[in-house]
Amino acid sequence: MKTNMLLVMAACSGMLLCANRASAQEEVVVVSEDITTYQALDCKDHYYCDGKDNWFIQLGAGIQSPFVENELKGGGRKHHITAAYNLGFGKFWSPYLGFRIAFQYGAIHWDCEQFSKAQSVSAYGDLMWDMFNTFGGYNPNRVFSIVPFVGIGGTFNWDFYGDENIKENKSLTRRKHNTWTLPVSAGLQFRFRLCKYVDFFLEGRASFHGDNYNNYAYGEPVDVNISAIGGFTIKFGGREFKSYNACKDAAYIAGLNDQINALRGQLADCEATAAALAAQPKEVIVADCPETAAPMLSTVRFTINSSKISDEEMVNVYNTAEYMKANPNVNVTIKGYADKDTGTSTYNMGLSERRAQAVYDALTKTYGIDGSRLTIEKFGSDVQPYSTNDWNRIVIFSNGN
Repeated sequence: MKTNMLLVMAACSGMLLCANRASAQEEVVVVSEDITTYQALDCKDHYYCDGKDNWFIQLGAGIQSPFVENELKGGGRKHHITAAYNLGFGKFWSPYLGFRIAFQYGAIHWDCEQFSKAQSVSAYGDLMWDMFNTFGGYNPNRVFSIVPFVGIGGTFNWDFYGDENIKENKSLTRRKHNTWTLPVSAGLQFRFRLCKYVDFFLEGRASFHGDNYNNYAYGEPVDVNISAIGGFTIKFGGREFKSYNACKDAAYIAGLNDQINALRGQLADCEATAAALAAQPKEVIVADCPETAAPMLSTVRFTINSSKISDEEMVNVYNTAEYMKANPNVNVTIKGYADKDTGTSTYNMGLSERRAQAVYDALTKTYGIDGSRLTIEKFGSDVQPYSTNDWNRIVIFSNGN
C-alpha cells in the first residue's frame, strides 16, 4: 500500500504544485456567473490622465478689430484691422474638457470723429470643450477637431491717442490715460493635428467690454473686440488618456476565478484518485493524472492605437514567463488583435503584430524566455475574440504545443 501511495503522489506532484497557488488564496471569492451578470455595471470607458500629461502651450498671431463708438466726421463708419499676438498655456483633464490661460496683445485703432488708437493687452481664463470627442468618441489621433470656449478676464489699455471723453476726476477736465475693463468672451477654435505633440489651430474670439474700453463712452453700453488668431499648440506628455471600465475589470476578475476553479477541480480529481487507491491496497493502479501544464488563460490588454505594455498588464507577462520557466516543455503562441471600430483593416493588422511583438520582446529580453519557444500570430481586426469590440485591443496567450 505504501508503494501504491508513493506512485500516486509522484504522478500527481506536478498538479499539486499548480493547485497549491490557488489553495493558498482562500480569501478569493470564486464566481461562476456568466458575463451578463455584469451588465448592470457602468460599462462606459472613463478617462483620466497623469499630472504631467496633456499640458500644452500655444503661440499665435493674427488680427483684431474693435467695434466701439466709430463715426467719421463726414459720416459713415470704418473699422480698422490691426495685428494681434497670442500666448496661452493650459491642460485638458479629460478628452472632453480643459482650461487655458491666454494672453493677447496688440494696438487697437478706431475713428471717433478723428483717428484714434491705443495699446491693449488682455488676459483670459478659458473653459474649453472638445465637441468631436464628446459626440464622436475619444480618439487621440483625430486629425480635425472643433473646440468652443468661453472665458472671463481683464484688459488694460494705455497710450491713447485721439479724442477721449472720460475724465480722470469729475471735478477736472483732464482726460484718463488708461482704462481697465473686465470682459467676458466666447470663441471657436479649429484644431488640426500635425503629430503627437503639435497641432495647428485657427480660432476666433469675441470679447465684450464695458463702454469705457476705448476711453470714450456714449451710446451702446458694451464695446466689443473681435480677433482671429492662428498658431501652433505644443503638447507636453502627449495627448493620450488612460481609461478604466468596470465591466472589463469584472470580466477580467471572472477569468481569473475561472483559472482558480480549474486548478481546484484538477486538485480534486487527484485527491479522488488517491482515495480510490487507498481503498484498493492489493492492486497497483496507475493514477490518471495529466502531465500537461495548466491551460494558458492570460491576456495583455492595450489602450487605443497603442502597442505599449502598461505597468498593470506587465504583471500578466511576468506570470506567463514564470509559467514557462516552471514548464520547460511548453511552448506559447502570442496572438495579437485590434478593435475593428478604430482604424482600417490594413492598419489594424500591423497594430496587432506590433502588440504581439511587444509581448514577445518583454518575454525574451526582460524575463529571459527562449525565443524558439514563442510563436507570434497577428489577426488584426479580421478576427474579434470578444463581442464587445474595444475588448479586442488585446494579446492572448495559448499553449503552442
